[in-house]
Amino acid sequence: MGILGGNPKDEPLHYGEVFSVWSSLIADYGMISGNQTFYNHAGDDDLKKIIEDIIETCREEVKQLEKILKTNGIALPPASPERPVARLEDIPPGAKFNDPEISAALTADIAAGLVACSQAIGTSTREDIALMYGQFHTAKALLGAKLLRLNKNKGWLVPPPLHVNYPEK
Repeated sequence: MGILGGNPKDEPLHYGEVFSVWSSLIADYGMISGNQTFYNHAGDDDLKKIIEDIIETCREEVKQLEKILKTNGIALPPASPERPVARLEDIPPGAKFNDPEISAALTADIAAGLVACSQAIGTSTREDIALMYGQFHTAKALLGAKLLRLNKNKGWLVPPPLHVNYPEK
């Protein structure tokens, strides 16, 4: 049996894996509370459904990440407080996020999450950690695809300049 060739769960985490797991956990805590705030500001029902899906995905990730840190005797980062449900009508118009702004922020967050998962996969030596981040990556990619479709359907997508003039041959 080679180096670190046994059961991955019996292998120690290296410092990069600890940092990835801890960073992912604190990011998920923030994503849950931030998206609860976005939910309160959202008016579009389809957008609200995607926000609910994102929050649920983050909660599932939190369960796995907390378990890994606790099992390895690593202190958990501080969690953001849950946000109360608010009525959209009670938020003053000048203080309210609008649906396209929310959707753009969610899109950016998902893109950053995909990069973070890819980095964690690439730096992991434990197969279980790499596979877990592979699952997270797949879930985020699916959410990103739903959000892209929503952005296109609602007219919220702001594309970069499109290259439509091809050189003549």
